[in-house]
Amino acid sequence: MTKCVFLDRDGVLNEELGYQVTKPEEFKVKEGIAEPLKQLKEAGYLLIVITNQSGIAKGNYTEDFVLECHERIQQACGGILDDLYFAPGHESVSKSLLRKPDSLMFEKAIAKYNIDPAQSWMIGDKERDLIPAKKLGIGSIHLTDKEVSEYADFKVSDLTEAVAEILNVKVEG
Repeated sequence: MTKCVFLDRDGVLNEELGYQVTKPEEFKVKEGIAEPLKQLKEAGYLLIVITNQSGIAKGNYTEDFVLECHERIQQACGGILDDLYFAPGHESVSKSLLRKPDSLMFEKAIAKYNIDPAQSWMIGDKERDLIPAKKLGIGSIHLTDKEVSEYADFKVSDLTEAVAEILNVKVEG
């Protein structure tokens, strides 16, 4: 079986701006994500993005915009992300089991890539990212400066710290 690090997108791989980004020029990939992602890849992890994208259902942007943003992240990290799963729905429009905190996006990836949840991790900045991980037996890392979620195994302030926890390496600094 394969091990995987699931990554939320907004707030983990790109800047969370406090509003829904709808224009390419507003989308800002976080500085310094390439190196920690490369470390995970070298350690044998698949890297799969799992993201809610309710702006599609709300008519604020298209699936093509989501894919364009994903491509910008891929360019920033050398194309090492293995896949992207996104939930285009929103409860104001229609109920979907894809949307976190439900776990269908994770389950689809687990089945497609033969992923072992017990060897895998989820890095997210919201509690809704961590709930499906806990449900499926995936380790969970809360990237936050605020109070840590009860669903988190670890609390970190950035992707570098998250990767250090996963790889069990001390961050110098």
